[in-house]
Amino acid sequence: MTDLSSVLSRADQNLDASIERLFELLRIKSISTDPAFKNDCRQAAEWLVADLTALGFEASVRQTAGHPMVVGHYPGPSADAPHVLFYGHYDVQPVDPIELWEDDPFDPKIKDLGNGRKVLTGRGSADDKGQLMTFVEACRAYKDVHGHLPVRVTVLFEGEEESGSPSLKPFLDAHADELKADYALVCDTGMWDADTPAITASLRGLVGEEIIVTAANRDLHSGMYGGAAANPIQILSKILAGLHDETGRVTVEGFYDGVEETPSNIKSAWDNLTGGRNDFLGEVGLSELAGEKGRSMLELLWARPTCEINGINGGYTGQGFKTVIASKASAKVSFRLVGQQDPAKIRENFRAYVRSKMPKDCTVEFLEHGSSPALQLGYDSPVLTKAKTALSEEWAKPALVIGSGGSIPIVGDFQNLLGMESLLVGFGLSDDGVHSPNEKYDLKSFHKGIRSWIRIMAALAA
Repeated sequence: MTDLSSVLSRADQNLDASIERLFELLRIKSISTDPAFKNDCRQAAEWLVADLTALGFEASVRQTAGHPMVVGHYPGPSADAPHVLFYGHYDVQPVDPIELWEDDPFDPKIKDLGNGRKVLTGRGSADDKGQLMTFVEACRAYKDVHGHLPVRVTVLFEGEEESGSPSLKPFLDAHADELKADYALVCDTGMWDADTPAITASLRGLVGEEIIVTAANRDLHSGMYGGAAANPIQILSKILAGLHDETGRVTVEGFYDGVEETPSNIKSAWDNLTGGRNDFLGEVGLSELAGEKGRSMLELLWARPTCEINGINGGYTGQGFKTVIASKASAKVSFRLVGQQDPAKIRENFRAYVRSKMPKDCTVEFLEHGSSPALQLGYDSPVLTKAKTALSEEWAKPALVIGSGGSIPIVGDFQNLLGMESLLVGFGLSDDGVHSPNEKYDLKSFHKGIRSWIRIMAALAA
């Protein structure tokens, strides 16, 4: 039996005890958004510190302006071993509406769903206590067999992820030197399906803009002024309609600077995917893809930038009818970014586009609503390649490299504040009910998640 096989076997032998440790953590009501559970959040942090300390980590509870952080360090086999920062969060969502829960949300259980499928129930079982404990238990199995871990490890467990992470950036700023590693491991993601692991390699960035167009100095009677006075709603509508051409491409100058084509092998892998996610438009009563012509659904969601109009306001919108030409009209527009698109440049060019369409006696005001760059782990990254191979050796189907249409703020913070790329690997499933009543985490996800992190750590050490 190889050394790795010994560690995997130990994880199998430890499974019952691993579940009980997870259940201890799940019983703590660490709801971060409700001040009534402040002490519970601290209790969860202290529980994790005690568990990490028992594993040989130098771990401590770190106070913040809000709920505490948990930081732990393990030296690894040597000073030149790869160094990883593992991130998870111990806080959970509120349980309302409580009447929809089949069991007490803080009394976890193992349930048999039939067909050989067993799940671990309780608030936080999937998001994110069950996920972070897969890594902790992988470390435990490695320590049991070899007496040390194959890589240097820093852990950061947050207590405010479910309430907006207000303390996270200040904490990263204040402890940047301590927390920097070769790369971050983030577990707050999911599988493609119950048999197919996934690595999320890209997250789209975001630019938010609000436009306010002003024409006359007051609202006007459309009978007296219609046809002679500028109508800001019409002006704004024309501007918005011109943001896309007939092929669905965004017309803002320089918009596609920094956008690269997805490698053909990655697109082929996405095209071969099957399952409900490929038909998700039907769930919302739609049947045809919008956006750029000639692109697949997954490519549009994961690898292409977008311009979306999120809201329009102007004129009379109440009950009945009012023949008015409004003096102002406004719209909110968001851009999802990919690759190396520059949020500041996108904002600048968008504003220049709008100004170029304004009549001489009308004015436009812009309100900024935040921005963040896209994040992309290179498809040929050695870290990604090693993790993909390790996951493929554990699961029934080869690991997929996927993208995310949204963003995960912590990943951007790791890159922008600590200069680290992140490897996003998690074992949640789409039916886990995160943030909902009857949250669960498949026992298979928990068990094989532990084994997966064992394989990933070994692969990174190699």
